[in-house]
Amino acid sequence: MSLLNTILPSLNRTPAATSTAEQRPAADLGQTLRPSYTVDESADAYAVTVRLPGVAKDGLEITAEDGQVRIVGRRAWKQPTGWTALHRESADSAYELVLTHDNGIDVEKVAAELTEGVLRVSFPKAEAAKPRKIAVA
Repeated sequence: MSLLNTILPSLNRTPAATSTAEQRPAADLGQTLRPSYTVDESADAYAVTVRLPGVAKDGLEITAEDGQVRIVGRRAWKQPTGWTALHRESADSAYELVLTHDNGIDVEKVAAELTEGVLRVSFPKAEAAKPRKIAVA
């Protein structure tokens, strides 16, 4: 069992390379990159921060189904005419990140914000997953 599973048993990291063709949108992404990300937990929600340099809001797709959250970011950069690259630090590939969960989140209340290439997604915990204080009679 990985360290992440012991800390966050209900939100596991899954590499994008393991995603199947059924999970892909109609337009094939080709080769994808798994972006850098962090997962933080509070009493009410999980907060995921994903770094997606070069991705605009219209190139971002977030879907949640069957115990998985899938984030796809397509870069909008176009090479200027007459420009020759000597070296590029990053490829033009799209980003893809697949996170699995045990349905302990409320998918209807997920909120996302993209600012300067940093995506912040809040996954509120489902009421059944939140800790409760039980009164003893």
